[in-house]
Amino acid sequence: MIVGLVSDTHSLVRPEIFRALEGVELILHAGDVGGQAVIDALSAIAPVQAVYGNTDPPGEPGLKARLSLDIEGFSIHVSHGHELGSPAPEKLLARYKADVIVFGHTHKPLVERFGARLVVNPGAAGPRRFHLRPSVARLTVRLGRADAAIVWL
Repeated sequence: MIVGLVSDTHSLVRPEIFRALEGVELILHAGDVGGQAVIDALSAIAPVQAVYGNTDPPGEPGLKARLSLDIEGFSIHVSHGHELGSPAPEKLLARYKADVIVFGHTHKPLVERFGARLVVNPGAAGPRRFHLRPSVARLTVRLGRADAAIVWL
């Protein structure tokens, strides 16, 4: 299964995202969505599940505080990361027991493996900030292994 990972769109859906996530079966959005229009646009690619970030209203319909999923035997946790203050892989691994942890908030793309566990920040897909290039990620779960790759927009 291939899952699209998106974060920090801040109300902007770049046209490049459609090519970057072509063929994914599910999209997980790690917060700072920026409204229902973003979810609707991404839904044209694949079903979307999303969490809220620090700039989204906590009661925003369709956005949860965190997601816990099982995909092909891998537990996956998605949250924005702001709940930890300044999220870092070590903090996330200590707090959440999932095999794959997806977060946003820092706008910095990251894919790090810690033994059998994987921590992924797809970066920020929305407005360019902090001199960082916009990005998303593709998570591939296949044959008992989970791998992720950053896709630059």
